[in-house]
Amino acid sequence: MQTRKRHWGDRWDAYRLRGLDPVHVMMPYMFGDRVSNEAVLGEVMDLTEVDKYLAGKNAANPDFKYTWFHFITAAIAKAVLLRPKMNYFIAGGHYYERKNIQVAFNVKRKFSDDGEEAMAKFVLDPEGESPMEQVHTYVQKFVTKVRTDSSGVGIDGALKFISHLPRPVFRLMTWTLMRMEYYGIYPKALAIDDPCYSSVYLTNLGSIKMNADYHHLFNWGTISFFVTIGEKKMRPCFKEDGSYEMHNTIKLGLTIDERIADGYYFAKTLRLVRKIFDNPELLDLPASTPIEID
Repeated sequence: MQTRKRHWGDRWDAYRLRGLDPVHVMMPYMFGDRVSNEAVLGEVMDLTEVDKYLAGKNAANPDFKYTWFHFITAAIAKAVLLRPKMNYFIAGGHYYERKNIQVAFNVKRKFSDDGEEAMAKFVLDPEGESPMEQVHTYVQKFVTKVRTDSSGVGIDGALKFISHLPRPVFRLMTWTLMRMEYYGIYPKALAIDDPCYSSVYLTNLGSIKMNADYHHLFNWGTISFFVTIGEKKMRPCFKEDGSYEMHNTIKLGLTIDERIADGYYFAKTLRLVRKIFDNPELLDLPASTPIEID
């Protein structure tokens, strides 16, 4: 992503978009907040080629295995890089384009009812190595840290402190922070580790044996794109002649703020994601490598 000259109205984390058509200028005022403008999509992805790809990656028996979660994270990050409107958000009635690509997700310290969660934010380097290697390296370091360091990472410490405040103080603080967000002056120190200040939020429901259909957006923060990942299942995949084969598949549920782009743009973005699933080796190319969308 190119660094632009800062202009009046830009935020520390995003550039304000100007020259929009009148309809988009009016939408934030006419159609309500982010949660009131959710567009929900569901896509079943064939994992046949992904399974082969991951098997090849893991053939050398690395200490930290490559997984389909790494793959999906890298695929979504790549799609956001190549489809910049997916990195837009609306705050204070204005449209912004985020300055970087951040993918947020939670990591469970241990799989138990009382196991705490740590919040992760992967930042894609557009000029760096392949998205798959970037994600794999980040997740390995993060998982190692959260499962060996009980003191917390990222925003965990701040959340623990805030959770002990008296309710009136907490309400006042929340109201103040939301007004600061409206005017684009929300503290960077709080936002930088907050997963709600990201390009996209991934939730891996399949890891806890749940299906993925829908997760709401948040009015808190700036996130406009949510992806839920379901459980891997064998499903029939039909051929043009009507015959079918049973393939390993996974369902993705996508929730998007429909104000940031139109249906055609979303559909083309989904075609890009599907192409990456069908050709996973594309994620081994440098992050900035373009991909032609069919």
